[in-house]
Amino acid sequence: MTSPTPAGDAVLRIEDLHGSLRDPVLDAMNFLNEVVSRYPEAISFAPGRPYDPLLDPAVITDCLTAYTDHLRRDGGLGEPQISTLLMQYGPTAGIIREPIARSLAEDEGIDVPPEAIVVTVGAQEGMLLVLRALCAGPDDVLLAPSPCYVGISGAARLLDIPLFPVPEGEHGIDAADVAAAARRARAQGLRPRALYLVPDFANPSGVCMTVPARRELLAAAGEEGLLILEDNPYGMFRADAESTRPTLKALDTDRRVIYLGSLAKTGFPGARIGYVVADQRVEGPGGSTLLADQLAKVKSMTTVNTPALSQAVIGGLLVRHGFRMRTASLAAAAFYRENMARLLDALDRHFPEPERTARGIDWNRPEGGFFVVLSVPFDADERALERSAGRHQVLWTPMSPFYIGGGGVRRLRLSCSAVPPELVDEGVRRFAEFVAESESPAVHHPVATSISAVG
Repeated sequence: MTSPTPAGDAVLRIEDLHGSLRDPVLDAMNFLNEVVSRYPEAISFAPGRPYDPLLDPAVITDCLTAYTDHLRRDGGLGEPQISTLLMQYGPTAGIIREPIARSLAEDEGIDVPPEAIVVTVGAQEGMLLVLRALCAGPDDVLLAPSPCYVGISGAARLLDIPLFPVPEGEHGIDAADVAAAARRARAQGLRPRALYLVPDFANPSGVCMTVPARRELLAAAGEEGLLILEDNPYGMFRADAESTRPTLKALDTDRRVIYLGSLAKTGFPGARIGYVVADQRVEGPGGSTLLADQLAKVKSMTTVNTPALSQAVIGGLLVRHGFRMRTASLAAAAFYRENMARLLDALDRHFPEPERTARGIDWNRPEGGFFVVLSVPFDADERALERSAGRHQVLWTPMSPFYIGGGGVRRLRLSCSAVPPELVDEGVRRFAEFVAESESPAVHHPVATSISAVG
């Protein structure tokens, strides 16, 4: 009897893997993590990440101590209980639900019981949990603005949930357009299940909805039977430090809004702490539960539980600041406000009127957040980005991957959040040189190592 002949290493065909792995949108998230190391000499307006000098590692120890002291003083826990809480597998829904609920009440006027909260591994996991729970069949679709954050479009693609676009205007999406999109979906035999949006300083567009528009949207969602997935990572970073706008969840009287929270920008991203507020009732044979309970079931089969040490650090951050993230975020908010002003001022200087209008160059002026979107008279694609990085040592983000079904080819995003203040003007100067070169019909587009579509 002869032994089988080794056939060599197993080779998989991409066509035999899930179709989402061939979708360019799934390359988008990796780019933001890799671009700085790929072009270390470039000034990067690409990633929407916090500013590194605002992140102090000493906070980790201080916050952990604050949280354990809180457990002893206010929770009545002894050392063995604290040890188990921090070092063992924990409750799937999280151990800092009460501090988060207190913070939501203090900061946003959102009053929900801790039981309605699920603490997640970043807001991204929250999106996956909610989409998996809500979309029960192949006819269920998610409405979303176009352009749209690639995290939600990627999550929907992974779960085979179709996206139905709603056009985004200067002040966000319009309630009438949402209703029209829902009706078009139903006319095609689909069930519009929910609408995803970022009402405050959206990624990628930076737009912010007015309060009347928020109320109109809630009314339209009720009329159309839609749930709303409200994502709010940037709401505390307003250009006017004294003004605030209520979240959709704070305005919601019908429990129609599922709130996706993140402590990456207001705390620090390395903790990977997000949360979902899901206080909707779910009726079934076993009685009535909260949607949060159902999301915890899904989470128990994915990440099991969110790391307790990360939760404890963020819990301590809340404790130290009286359960007010707005207080904890004052320094960061001031920095982002000033850097946004620097970016807009630099754009005005390097692209003066009326010259920029004649050249077909324009941008929005966000009221806060991290992002400015520019329209340019050339394709802002991967080859242009390669040329910008290689020749001019400045990075930005193409907008086309954010558009559902195509679009945005001549638009790009600049993020002010991670750029040192002293480099903002120099970065815009380099960017202006790149734009001037790109306007030439004879410009050469060298093909180098490909940069993935970005988000």
